[in-house]
Amino acid sequence: MTKILYTTRATATGGRDGRARTDDGTFEVALATPKEMGGNGQGNNPEQLFAAGYAACFLSAMKFVGSQGKHAKVPADASVSATVGIGPRADKGFGLAVTLDIALPGLDAADAEALVAEADTVCPYSHAVRGNIEVRLAVTTKA
Repeated sequence: MTKILYTTRATATGGRDGRARTDDGTFEVALATPKEMGGNGQGNNPEQLFAAGYAACFLSAMKFVGSQGKHAKVPADASVSATVGIGPRADKGFGLAVTLDIALPGLDAADAEALVAEADTVCPYSHAVRGNIEVRLAVTTKA
């Protein structure tokens, strides 16, 4: 990076069955292992937090790309839903898989695909996971 524009810090205690909060106190969450992984599911988990962050970041990347004048503008009712799955890897440990369901109602399909492709090159989450996590981009333009 050439210049850091923003920095934040969060601390987790207790791992998947604990708490996490930002140093500025604006975000705090109880964490719990999902029932599917042997936990009680009585809180949020890292995969949910990652899904929310990636969805918001990708939509913001599309808005940025659309504002630059080379691609279609993002409709006001656009949305991104991120599905994050976790499972064992063949080598060892665990891995993630992500599907981004991107709704761009009213856009021409080719324009929507071009916008999404460019956003994927801009989004910091996409940069962070490229080559490490399988990401599927599914674009719809129907209202």
